[in-house]
Amino acid sequence: MVNDAARDGSADILERFAATRPWILNLTLSRNFGQHAATIAGILHSSGDWVVTLDEDLQHPPNQIENMLRHATTKQADVVYARPASAEVHGKAWRDGSSRSFKRLMEWLTGNPTLRLVNSFRLMRGDIARATASVCSHNTYFDIALFWFTQRIRAITMDLRDERFAATGTSSYNFKTLVNHAQKMLFSSQLRFLTFGLWIGVGLFAFSILSGLYFTLVRLIAPEAIEVEGWTSLFVVLTMSAGLLAAMLGLCLQYLATLVLKAHGRPTFFTIDRSSDQNLQDWYAQQDEVA
Repeated sequence: MVNDAARDGSADILERFAATRPWILNLTLSRNFGQHAATIAGILHSSGDWVVTLDEDLQHPPNQIENMLRHATTKQADVVYARPASAEVHGKAWRDGSSRSFKRLMEWLTGNPTLRLVNSFRLMRGDIARATASVCSHNTYFDIALFWFTQRIRAITMDLRDERFAATGTSSYNFKTLVNHAQKMLFSSQLRFLTFGLWIGVGLFAFSILSGLYFTLVRLIAPEAIEVEGWTSLFVVLTMSAGLLAAMLGLCLQYLATLVLKAHGRPTFFTIDRSSDQNLQDWYAQQDEVA
């Protein structure tokens, strides 16, 4: 249980829980560092073969954890996200709509279709979860870093509803927090429009060369076709300059993006052992036979 410096007496309640339940480990942060930091702290102190993250307000039903684990072992997945069965998770059209729009925008900018599955209720293979948490810095978006270690991502549909937001209309995420949220996601991703800008520059440069050859041939074969002197050379020079600048800027941005991802801790490789999944599959098969 991660207590992010709550001021409502949560620390005393958690201590009472830990006193009677030795399997509970309480972590008290020195201040509120945010949801992602609290999640990372909890994961780094975990030791299980599988790790589940969920909120304490029962928006995420704990009774679905077994189904998520069964789904992970059956599909040989490393990460299983909870997917809301209904589009109205928060009970407010504008809140749910803005959340979906934000995910679609991030998906388009990054070219990562898995982003639509991202949810704070997730089941992860323990080694991958702890490796991901260990490379996360202050500005690293945890789920983006998670995708660096595996592409075996699945989702399971279930009923999810934010009763607290539906009842009070308030959320721990204000506009400033959401902007910071988006910034972390963008800076942790390799944006595809950077490559797009590079190819625009290359295309403009190639077009300027072809245009120069064309105008040269026109000048030699039919000079009277060029009514205004000088505009062809000006056009070629401007197009070539714009292409070179765009290409150089694209290369610089690509290089900078590579340095940023390296600073965020993106791994070159990671090894994993999934052989124990068969034991869980056999156990589930036995339970199904008994039932």
